[in-house]
Order: sequence, then C-alpha cells, then structure tokens
Amino acid sequence: MHMKKTENKNFSTAFTTNQSPATVFAAIQNVRGWWSENIEGHTAKLHDVFLYWYKDVHRCKIEITEVIANRRIVWRVLENQFNFTRDPSEWKGNRMIFDISETEGRTQLTFTQEGLVPAYECYSVCHDAWTNYIQGSLQSLIATGKGKPNTRENDLNMELVEKWGLPDK
Repeated sequence: MHMKKTENKNFSTAFTTNQSPATVFAAIQNVRGWWSENIEGHTAKLHDVFLYWYKDVHRCKIEITEVIANRRIVWRVLENQFNFTRDPSEWKGNRMIFDISETEGRTQLTFTQEGLVPAYECYSVCHDAWTNYIQGSLQSLIATGKGKPNTRENDLNMELVEKWGLPDK
C-alpha cells in the first residue's frame, strides 16, 4: 500500500538571515516575543512546560524536549484543544523542531511540525498561521528585535492554568 508523499509530508518552513545562530536561538526561546503574549510558564530550558492559548479557538500545553545551544530546540505538544476541528486534539504528540544551521556567514532556521500533515483538518489554517509566525513575526524579531505576536488577553489565563496545570519550577 503506497501513500502519496504529499499526504504524509510534515509542515516545514525556513528562512535565512544575516543574524548569528545565537541571536536566532535566543529569539526562538522568546516565545512571547514572536508567537503570543498569551503564554504561561517558562519557554527556554530543557523540560520547561508552557501553556499557549488564543481566545477560545486554540489552547495547547508544550514541553521543551531538546535544547542544543544555537543549533536546535524541540517542543512536544502534551495537550491540545481546537474549537474548529472534529478532533480537537489534532496536535497532541506532535513535535515542533527548530533547526539552526550556518552557511557562509548566514544563518538558516528551519521549522518543522512533525505530525502536522495535509490530512489534518487544521492543516490549511495551521500552515498559514505558522508561515506567518515564522516567516513574519519570528524573522522580524530576529532582524529588528521586535516580533508581531498575538497580544495579551487575560480572558482564559487562570482557567487554563487550573485546567492543565503547570509544573512547579
């Protein structure tokens, strides 16, 4: 049985910058600076766990499972909830991989979400959102020191923390 390659292809996007791998690495760790100000928890070190939410549309709990300074960061989705898909937990178990490499004085960042495939109901929405966050907001944060994250909304903060909890660190 052969699956079409396109049906099993994980979402990935990349860009190249004149900034150093260390600058790119630090920017990725500044999740509030490029993804969303709606983040609870720590976002930089191995085994840090954080919560992300966007209104009542999307909530997830993420653990940082790999950190190699200036080279690679990997997140794993522990919990996920969408309000617009038949399977609200579509991202659960996915890995978000940030690979940093340097070639001829330029730094390349490749972002891949393992598990985010075209068969997912959220694929087109998530494809467009990640492309915007990575190519737009994160690249802007790296280049100019200012990203374009979702802005802070306090409507779900405590409800989410109480529901999914954060480790005591």
